[in-house]
Amino acid sequence: MKRPIILHPDPRLKKLSEAVVELSDDMRRLADDMLETMYAAPGIGLAAPQVGLLHRLIVLDCVKKDDEKSRPLIMFNPEIVASSDEINVYEEGCLSIPEQFADVTRPAEVQVRWMDRDGNEQSEGMDGLWATCVQHEIDHLDGKLFIDYLKPLKRQMITRKMVKMKREIARESS
Repeated sequence: MKRPIILHPDPRLKKLSEAVVELSDDMRRLADDMLETMYAAPGIGLAAPQVGLLHRLIVLDCVKKDDEKSRPLIMFNPEIVASSDEINVYEEGCLSIPEQFADVTRPAEVQVRWMDRDGNEQSEGMDGLWATCVQHEIDHLDGKLFIDYLKPLKRQMITRKMVKMKREIARESS
């Protein structure tokens, strides 16, 4: 089931998410819904706070080429356990901040540990777009947005655009 994505500014996007203690069928269903929502958007990552739920759950699939097999990842309680000194700059966007993009500097490689949908612990080294995406989504679980990496003026400008966009959406739906 596709879920609505909440838009910045929204206080839920700034809150700390709770660890997933019990891997229930409801949590697995939420993960499946989040993948469906992410693909429909379309996007390459989505965190539970973006659908209004403060659980430490992210989904991602950074395969962008049509001729490559998709690789959906569901991560419960993901954490970065190591990161490289080498950095990368990627132009990031966010499904909760549509049509806004900015360069963000992050570690080029990370080692991530998480629990999969079957409750098994997983660990993987990621680089390139995967590393950027997983860091971006884990930030959501900690109440941090990609615009928080920007200079205050640029961040305020994007927030003002989003407030205006939300007002227009509200006006159109009433």
